[in-house]
Amino acid sequence: MQTLKYIAASALLAFATATFSHGNASHAPADPATAVPPEQKAWGIAGDARPGLRTLTLRMTDDMRFEPDHFSVKRGETVRLHVVNQGQIMHEVVLGTQASLHEHAQMMLKFPGMEHAEPYMAHVAPGATEDLVWNFNRSGSFDFACLIAGHYQAGMTGTFTVTE
Repeated sequence: MQTLKYIAASALLAFATATFSHGNASHAPADPATAVPPEQKAWGIAGDARPGLRTLTLRMTDDMRFEPDHFSVKRGETVRLHVVNQGQIMHEVVLGTQASLHEHAQMMLKFPGMEHAEPYMAHVAPGATEDLVWNFNRSGSFDFACLIAGHYQAGMTGTFTVTE
C-alpha cells in the first residue's frame, strides 16, 4: 500500500513539475489560432496589434525595477507595450489590479515554476523583447508587476493611470 502511495505521489509530482515549469522561454503562442480569446478584465481587454499604435517601452532590470514605473493613457486607447529585459534573468510583466496581482504573486510563491500565458502578460527571457498589446477601455489606476517568485516582493511593480 505504501509503495502504491509513493508511486502515485511521484507521478503527481512529475506531472506538476512539467505543468508548472516556468523556464526561460516566452509563453506566447507560436500560432495565433491557439491564442486565448480576448476577455474583458477590470483593467481592459487585449487589443489588436495594428500598425500605428502608440508604443510604450518598458525596461526590466535585475535590480527588480521597471523603467519607467508609471504610464498615462487615455480611456479607450490601445497601446503596444514593448517590454525589454535588460537583465540576466527571466522577468515578466503582468497587468492587473493590486488585488489580482497580489493573489497571483502568492500563487507564484507556492508554485514558482507555474506556466501561464494570458494576453495581459509577457514573459521575457534575458536580453530579449516582447510586445503586449492592450486596450485600456476602463478609467482608473491599474497596476503591473513581475510576479516571478521574489520579484514582486522586492518591489518590481508599476502603475497605469487611465484618464477620460
